[in-house]
Amino acid sequence: MKRLFWLGIGLAVGAYVTHRASAAARDLTPAHLADGLRELGAGIGAFGAEVRAGMTERERELAELVERRTGAPLPSYSDVLSESLTEPIPVVRPGARARRAGAPR
Repeated sequence: MKRLFWLGIGLAVGAYVTHRASAAARDLTPAHLADGLRELGAGIGAFGAEVRAGMTERERELAELVERRTGAPLPSYSDVLSESLTEPIPVVRPGARARRAGAPR
């Protein structure tokens, strides 16, 4: 009877260990890891969107504050970028020396 008891315990422990090992192996498969990475990427993307939305809101608040205190409209970041893209980019020749501001050419 004692041997039958330990045989039953051994079978139960073996079944449990086998179940846990196969579950761990399933969790480490490339498909399961890809799902986890996809979920992580979606979370990072959502976090980035929240940060950008917060930055835009804060930029708008600061622009309103500057406009209220100075009375002058503050250009938006996109306006400044679009203006700088239409201006030609100066070409710097190799070996050229820098000039001081206001110095004659």
